[in-house]
Amino acid sequence: MNSMNNASTALLYSAQEPTAAQRKRFADFLARTYPGQALTLEWKEDASLAGGFRLEVGPDIYDWSLQGRMQQLRQRIEALDNSDNVLPLMRQAIEDWAPSTKPEEMGTVLTVGDEIATIAGLEDAVYGEVLVFSNGIKGMVQELRPGQLCCVLFGDSSGIEAGDPVRRTGKVAGVPVGEGFLGRVVDALGSPIDGAGPIQADAYYPVERPAPGIIDRQPVNQPMETGLLAIDALFPIGRGQRELIIGDRQTGKTAVALDTILNQKGKNVVCIYVAIGQKASSVALLAENLRRRGAMDYCIIVSAPASDSASLQYIAPYAGTSIGEYFMHQGRDVLIVYDDLSKHAIAYRALSLLLERSPGREAYPGDVFYLHSRLLERSAHLSDEKGGGSMTALPIIETQAGDVSAYIPTNVISITDGQLFLESSLFFSGQRPAVNVGLSVSRVGGDAQTKAMKKAAGAMRLDLAQYREMEVFTQFSSDLDDATKRQLTYGQGLMRLLRQKQYHPLTQHEQVITLVAALNHVLQDIPASQIGGAQQEMLAWFAEQDPALCQRIDSTGLLSDDDRQQILALARVFVAQYQKKGQ
Repeated sequence: MNSMNNASTALLYSAQEPTAAQRKRFADFLARTYPGQALTLEWKEDASLAGGFRLEVGPDIYDWSLQGRMQQLRQRIEALDNSDNVLPLMRQAIEDWAPSTKPEEMGTVLTVGDEIATIAGLEDAVYGEVLVFSNGIKGMVQELRPGQLCCVLFGDSSGIEAGDPVRRTGKVAGVPVGEGFLGRVVDALGSPIDGAGPIQADAYYPVERPAPGIIDRQPVNQPMETGLLAIDALFPIGRGQRELIIGDRQTGKTAVALDTILNQKGKNVVCIYVAIGQKASSVALLAENLRRRGAMDYCIIVSAPASDSASLQYIAPYAGTSIGEYFMHQGRDVLIVYDDLSKHAIAYRALSLLLERSPGREAYPGDVFYLHSRLLERSAHLSDEKGGGSMTALPIIETQAGDVSAYIPTNVISITDGQLFLESSLFFSGQRPAVNVGLSVSRVGGDAQTKAMKKAAGAMRLDLAQYREMEVFTQFSSDLDDATKRQLTYGQGLMRLLRQKQYHPLTQHEQVITLVAALNHVLQDIPASQIGGAQQEMLAWFAEQDPALCQRIDSTGLLSDDDRQQILALARVFVAQYQKKGQ
């Protein structure tokens, strides 16, 4: 029980003044509950408390109003086990329920403004706990101080004033999760915002959960195919990996993530797109693109647009990760995109400065590294004992003028398992996706490739490196021998093949056929300007001539020597016909 002064007043709020007998019962209750304390009972009229009362003794509040008793009943029902047969439990809970006379810990708002509320009187509240204000707005404890705490608000603070009561919920911040979220657009608190009605939740997950330990993980050794030749061949991504997409504004970062989502169609992968600080119109356009291409059935969009408060933008990626963990713990594969973590860090910086935390480099707080590390470490490939599910993370970071050495980019690069660097100069030259082959890397490497892709890609990275070196060297010389010219033509053709239209991901057999033909110089004599169209015609021709070969590569992930020779033979026939047609 909270300590009180020896002489204090107990405030009784009710619609009608208590009788003498009722006053005596209150006096007996106070003497029994607070022995040794001289308490004076003072009555105040409150017309809203018809059929009940509220007794305030210092920080202790005994809410015996109709609303207070219903709140107790609601909390009791919410505390039941989340099982399929919940109706008998609810019936038993209601039959055994009686209103409690325990005091409810209530706090008082000291100051409020800029999405931050300072509260006194909640001495037992814990970090991350959800608080409810008198107007129904919820907040989360973000800072614990002697005698008070600071709470970030998940809504408009205009209806909250100093002196308003604040109630604890005893719950940490969390989101509802379940199968019903597939195909839906929700906010950072898990509430639907797509106008398609309520969502039936299967469970409730806290937004902050510890990452799987070392023993609970297994190596990343299964491919998460993006459908983009430049990535799958050179920088393969595995299930459970964290691959950073980094680049300047308007260089195609979201396009890479979107194509990766589209490529998961029919592969039993749950895709989650977390939009942080974006325009609501951009999120609506992305949802429409996914819906038009039949991808929304396996997608969930968590949106915290620029119009939302910094607190909602801060919590959004954690909420999206919790939704993904529900599917991962069921043994399923999940792909989650954070677009983007630069705006997430900015939102957290705004909250930290409002909470009066000491700023560090670029005004970010000292724990900004932990902000993203505890988020991205939750992506993993779980061990078979834990169900074998996985969650692959594609965080996006926006750079300024290509500066990858800035604070947030270097932090996230050190946390992730590789990065895809998208360069502005490549993008504007028509190379899309504009992946810089020299600065990009996947630390998982060939372990995340099928044997067919590994065998087909061969020495592609070396060939491109030689081409770039030769291209720089030839800038200073105009007189080139035939071998050098042929090598340059070959490199230009490879770069053209790596160009790919948006919303046109390639299947595994299409990538393998393209790589085998290109790296064996079969497409050498096709002009670089025509090689994109020739590739599309060749792939359609292969599907018509030898569909069994295509199906075999897709289903087995293997490329036998016979299949390789068959690809080369068919490719040579196609090139001969293509050149003859062009004459």
